[in-house]
Amino acid sequence: MVKTKTGDQRIDKFIWCVRIYKTRSMATEACRKGRIIIDDIPVKPSRTVTVDEIIKVKIPPVLYTYRIKDLPPSRVSAKLVNDYIQDITPEEELNKLELKNKTAGGYRFRGTGRPTKKERRDLDKLIDY
Repeated sequence: MVKTKTGDQRIDKFIWCVRIYKTRSMATEACRKGRIIIDDIPVKPSRTVTVDEIIKVKIPPVLYTYRIKDLPPSRVSAKLVNDYIQDITPEEELNKLELKNKTAGGYRFRGTGRPTKKERRDLDKLIDY
């Protein structure tokens, strides 16, 4: 059965169909953990969504915000995702992800290998101060 614009769809199936999560079980688990929010309320996997609803998805450290444009009949290709959702995530949230990526760890040039004991001690000394 193909869904229409006037129909509705389960939230766990929807976020899987538009490739926010890789598997349907991951989408269901995210709902159970309270990471999917609609109208400032964490939702259950069976909650139905309709067109023009705004959903928030917590993928730490970022809270992504999406507006539903249309409901897909089944999982869509990555190229077609923009036909079904609109990313309206504030710039401040995206900056959190960029900041996390920059501070995740020390940067080493490709091909330099693992740090030696001396380099490791120097890094530890630098981090402690």
